[in-house]
Formats: sequence, C-alpha cells, structure tokens
Amino acid sequence: QVQLVESGGGLVQTGDSLRLSCTASGLTFSHYAMGWFRQAPGKEREFVAAISWIGGRTNGADSREGRFAISRDNAKNTVYLQMHSLKPEDTAVYYCAADIGGRGSSIPSEYEHWGQGTQVTVSS
Repeated sequence: QVQLVESGGGLVQTGDSLRLSCTASGLTFSHYAMGWFRQAPGKEREFVAAISWIGGRTNGADSREGRFAISRDNAKNTVYLQMHSLKPEDTAVYYCAADIGGRGSSIPSEYEHWGQGTQVTVSS
C-alpha cells in the first residue's frame, strides 16, 4: 500500500522559513516524480513545485520567485519543500503527490498518489 506522509508544517510568522518533508512507502520512490501542491480554504488546489524522477524541476510562481525550492533524497524516499520569506498568503494545507515516471507536472490529475497534507499557517 502506497503511503505519503507529510511533516514539518506549523504556525510561523511572516518572513520565517519552514522545510516540509514527505516520506513515501510502498512504492519504488526513484521511479516517481514528486510534486507539492497547496490548498487554502475556499480556493482550488494550487501547484507549488515538482521534481521528476531524474531530478528535473518544475517551478510554480513562488518557486520561480526563489522563495520555495523542491529537492529529493531517493535514499530516504523523501521529498522536501524548503520555504523562505513566508507570507500570510502562503497559509494553506500543503500536499505531496507521486506520479510514476512523470516529468514533474503541474496538473493534479496526473498524480496517482497523495498524502494527507500538513497545515502551514503564517501569521502577520
């Protein structure tokens, strides 16, 4: 059974940093592209960043700004999302997702497996 477990969320202040982790089990991690998405209350799920099974990155708006960075450690079956200069509008539930053989898509429906999410709250 595939499981994706996110961790590292919490309550932080504007300008702080956080590193989210997502550890996978029940799959051959190195064969999967991994993505991070987020969803704020009342809003649609939003793409944050993705990394292909061979390490190529696809960046959402915040990643393109340089505030967020995705990385993976195949030896630990873990994907990370390093977030800097957090803003209140970054408040959301952050989800990781896995897409076998993928190139790191920004489209949620292309991911086969999802974690339960971790809450990130940024206070002003």
